[in-house]
Amino acid sequence: MPKKKVVAPLSRLCLGNVARHMQSVWVKDYSENYLDEYQFRYVMGPFNELAGCLVQDLLQLLGESRRLTRAALHLLLLPHLTELSLRSCPGLVSNAITQLITVRCQNLSSLDLKGCSRVPTAALVDLLEGLPRLRKLGLAETQANTQVLAAVGSCCRRLRELDVSHCQKVAPDSLLHLAYDQTESALCCPALRVLLAQGIEPKAHSQDLVRALAFVLLALPSLEFLANSYLREALCLIHTQQFSGTQGLPGFPSLEELARRRQGARAAGGDSWLTLPLRRVEEVEDPFLPTFCSVCPEVAEAAVSLSDGPCTSWGSLAWSRLTQLTVLCTGHRGRGLAEMLPVAQGLGAQLQSLSLHGFSYDDEFSFCALLNCCHNLTAFSSHLSVPAGPVRPAAAVPNGEPAAEPQDWELDLLRHPFPKLRHFSLGLASSCEPLPSQHAFVLRASLASLLSRAPRLETLALLSIPFSLDGVFQKVLDAPGAALRNLRELSLAESQVSSPTLHCLLALDNGLSSLNLAGCPAIHRRDYDQLLRTVRKERLELDIAWQ
Repeated sequence: MPKKKVVAPLSRLCLGNVARHMQSVWVKDYSENYLDEYQFRYVMGPFNELAGCLVQDLLQLLGESRRLTRAALHLLLLPHLTELSLRSCPGLVSNAITQLITVRCQNLSSLDLKGCSRVPTAALVDLLEGLPRLRKLGLAETQANTQVLAAVGSCCRRLRELDVSHCQKVAPDSLLHLAYDQTESALCCPALRVLLAQGIEPKAHSQDLVRALAFVLLALPSLEFLANSYLREALCLIHTQQFSGTQGLPGFPSLEELARRRQGARAAGGDSWLTLPLRRVEEVEDPFLPTFCSVCPEVAEAAVSLSDGPCTSWGSLAWSRLTQLTVLCTGHRGRGLAEMLPVAQGLGAQLQSLSLHGFSYDDEFSFCALLNCCHNLTAFSSHLSVPAGPVRPAAAVPNGEPAAEPQDWELDLLRHPFPKLRHFSLGLASSCEPLPSQHAFVLRASLASLLSRAPRLETLALLSIPFSLDGVFQKVLDAPGAALRNLRELSLAESQVSSPTLHCLLALDNGLSSLNLAGCPAIHRRDYDQLLRTVRKERLELDIAWQ
């Protein structure tokens, strides 16, 4: 049975009480007498004894409930804060607030100012020069510009994550100042691993941004993820090393020089080719797979898009460290799921997360064959289309009620258990074409076998499944072991399942907290009301969605 409703943690209750009385009690005296006096280096008050993590929780709670005021923010900018996020109250963050942060919060390792566009550029520079311990910095949608990025590069030597997305004053050449300090003639940000730079579009020529991204990729020795729509072009430039047509800025090393430095470092370690330490790439199109694999051999997470053209380079997927793979078919024709089998056979045992979208369930055995290759998965997600053509449909569903279950589908199509699987999602696209009976037969058996062999499953989504799931769940519940005992979220939207089966699932001893029954044809208002009565009677911590 889902977990019973419990009282909120004492800390949460206390913070909620403080938030409700913040203005009338805690900041009343400060608001009336000291708010506009900025000579206080520290403000001694009731929050000095509160742990830094609780101060941040209180700030978030006040911001989300729109109770945070300028006076409250003054009192909560405390010396022992190590993390500070002000994205919930950008309208309160001004030049004066950044000055207080600089003076009072010098122990910060994480600062998020997303959307704080009222802070002028000069104030941002002063702030960053005073916070050398930062490891994570969010400047998205602020007035950050070249001077700000130069301050980040020269002062924040420990920085590991930086977000400058959608900063209108950041030009392509601004990125060079992040990676290279002209005053010291030295590379910057040696520890930077994540750089989010979406929305930085070239004002004239796209080649300027491509060159700047290539500079950053070559100059930052630890960069593992760079988010920008021109990343592919920058990697192609590095791969071909055709730097002669790119003109560098005065005072900065050329791309050729940076490439020689990196190749020299690689040669010292035994490798002479030019590679980058990127571990995550997005929006890789099939024709560019060889380039990505050659330049970024250490990729662990990749998102690949396939068009309608032939997969000439799909077999060149040579990422020996790849553990998370997303594949999206973007063409109109689509691809059969069986086309993924060679890739799964090559990567299967090392894959921890696999997400497939836009494929067609043409071969009835392709789904179970794919799972047989990937028994170490922790997460699987797929949305398949029904095969087209004159086929015999699965058993009909009269009047919205599940059809009779077949009696001869006791197949064990999966060879291995799935001891690590925590998240599983399978959806079939709504279509006028019915699911062939043989496909339904095999898919039903595959799901029953999978759910019986995944004891750690926490989230399960079976969406628009066109045959009754009653028999599947009955087989899973009858099987020995701990199937579905760790289930937390269950979505059966637009699938065929009956009310008795749902009550059997609710009787399980697990922590189920979310049940989505939207669009289920066999669940009517009376069934929904009965489920709600069960939840209220048993005082369960369970949200049920139905329509």
